[in-house]
Amino acid sequence: MKAQCACGELVVTVPGPSLAVVACHCVDCQRRTGSSFGVGAYYPSESVGVSGATHEFIRPSAAGGSFKTFFCPRCGSSVFWVAAKHPSMIGVAVGAFADPGYPGPVRSVWEQTKHAWVSIDCAQEHFERGREG
Repeated sequence: MKAQCACGELVVTVPGPSLAVVACHCVDCQRRTGSSFGVGAYYPSESVGVSGATHEFIRPSAAGGSFKTFFCPRCGSSVFWVAAKHPSMIGVAVGAFADPGYPGPVRSVWEQTKHAWVSIDCAQEHFERGREG
């Protein structure tokens, strides 16, 4: 499967749909996406291929550590990221697959800052903070 930025110059290739799809409602993901939450599919880093130029933005994460977002330098789409807490995993923006059949989130995190009108009913696990909270 391929995920890509809006202009198509940054492409991420993965082996198929992930079983680890997470909706995150933290304020940082809201700002990263420009939406009320972000949805990421997580893959072991060795199973992810990246082609095209990237720029990165590193910020502290709400759970501690750092969060590195990679985006297209031409169109600005954020396509994938790596959290210091799980450095062997790469999160890929589910919207970058542009596949309406892609599996929904199994986990919803940072619900303490979730917009009241948002409901992630398909998630089997819900956390007020990160996965541990």
